[in-house]
Amino acid sequence: MRIISGRCGGRIINPPKNLRARPTTDFAKENLFNVLGNVIDFEDIEVLDLFAGTGSISYEFASRGAAAVTSVEINAVHHNFIASTAKTFGLNNIHPIKANVFLYLKSCIKKYDIIFSDAPYDLEGSEQVIDMVFERGLLKEGGILIFEHSKGKDFSSHPNFSRLRSYGSVQFSIFEG
Repeated sequence: MRIISGRCGGRIINPPKNLRARPTTDFAKENLFNVLGNVIDFEDIEVLDLFAGTGSISYEFASRGAAAVTSVEINAVHHNFIASTAKTFGLNNIHPIKANVFLYLKSCIKKYDIIFSDAPYDLEGSEQVIDMVFERGLLKEGGILIFEHSKGKDFSSHPNFSRLRSYGSVQFSIFEG
């Protein structure tokens, strides 16, 4: 696993063996960021990374110049890994928060340019994140929600659904605020 681009591009991310996350593949991540690069300027955006896992997505946004990346992860081992890796790479724009994503969203008052959600594929009710983001108005005007999921889920009937990107077994449903 590596950071694809930006000031930390090419840096290898080596999570310890006790991390139980399923990180987004480099192939899927690279393609997603190519798509995003055509529609947004990464400089100075504010990003919320939900179910941050290894922090791979957070590092990518931070490396590309995001002003602030909030990484929400409930698992203490994962949270500590994100914090230590961000410090090692000098990514001071990453702010790890150890919290339950659903509780965090219920109390969140900040608005973001991009919200990325990569819940465990088998987490029942993970799709509630989509409605919570829009009901709570957590996206800035023109903001984007990216919801990573397995094949077989279809969110195309959601009123904010924009498009689906598929990279092997990884699916990204993209919603616009």
